[in-house]
Amino acid sequence: MSGEEEVGRQEMFSGTQDVFEKHRFDEKKLADYMEAHVAGYKGPLEVREFKGGQSNPTYQLITPAKRYVLRRKPPGKLLPSAHAVDREYRVISALHKVGYPAPETFCLCEDDSIIGTMFYVMDMVDGRILWEPTLPDQEPAERRAIFEAKNKTLAQLHMLDYKAMGLETFGKPGNYFSRQIGRWSKNYVASESESIPEMNKLMEWLPGNIPNDEAVSIVHGDYRIDNMVLHPTKPEVLAVLDWELSTLGHPLGDFTYHLMSWIMPSGGKSAGTQSMIDADLPALGIPTLEEYTAMYCEHTGRKGIENIDFYFAYNFFRLGGILQGIVGRVRDGTAASEHAASNAEIVRLLAEAGWKYAQKAGAV
Repeated sequence: MSGEEEVGRQEMFSGTQDVFEKHRFDEKKLADYMEAHVAGYKGPLEVREFKGGQSNPTYQLITPAKRYVLRRKPPGKLLPSAHAVDREYRVISALHKVGYPAPETFCLCEDDSIIGTMFYVMDMVDGRILWEPTLPDQEPAERRAIFEAKNKTLAQLHMLDYKAMGLETFGKPGNYFSRQIGRWSKNYVASESESIPEMNKLMEWLPGNIPNDEAVSIVHGDYRIDNMVLHPTKPEVLAVLDWELSTLGHPLGDFTYHLMSWIMPSGGKSAGTQSMIDADLPALGIPTLEEYTAMYCEHTGRKGIENIDFYFAYNFFRLGGILQGIVGRVRDGTAASEHAASNAEIVRLLAEAGWKYAQKAGAV
């Protein structure tokens, strides 16, 4: 990827813009609600929309004394179980209370009459959000330190005692991969816009080849560099964002999803298909996939990761299902990002890559 393309992605997704016409709402109703439900709130209120959100529309709420972030369900026809902002609110609130880097939350509104859909309000954490995984504006030593901070922060999440945090009902412990494969297969079929043979093969092969390992932890579900706020000057994660796909699940499913940018085919323009496959990682100061995996295993007390090809096949399939859902929302007029339509061409690329890893794992 050229430097020009890297800068373009950073500019494409960073910052705010005027609220999309289809995402507008009665701002006075929101201001009145916040005055009644958010301690310390004082207007006047200005509302902007973040550029980067592809699933749940996300807004910056600006007041003279403080800035907040609002996440809402998109308006219109939605897939079952998607856009569960109430679940996001629950896990972020619990994580913040135990000192994990997640924003402070202020209110959850389940009354659709306020802005049209359910929403929650949280703190706006100031810092850097970086969109390109090779971190083109950093020096090698800084890159290395940021990757170490990302790794440690994910490992920390997987080591938390979810029962002590009151999250024992946040998901169903056990059978995680079976349930996830079933969920994304249903969502994929519901959103399908063309027949992709490799996706069909993966849906058939994956359920019968799940590793026999029932570890359970909180999982983020979409842990990437652009879903975290870094300290303005230090290699430190101040806040992990976008918990829409979080649940109780398998930590290795979560970690190997995070590894996808090391093996992702180049050419994808979506934030979820960022690739470092063509990068000279040692020259950049970025750990290799093997080094990064060893780092995670050290933080979590694992000796290594068996069956990694299965996990990669699964994650290519899962990501294909997620992006196909966005394609379906473009078709149905409910997608939150103006860049969502470009995901259609990527789904086939992901399916083909996933099937190659399935074949490495023994699929025929």
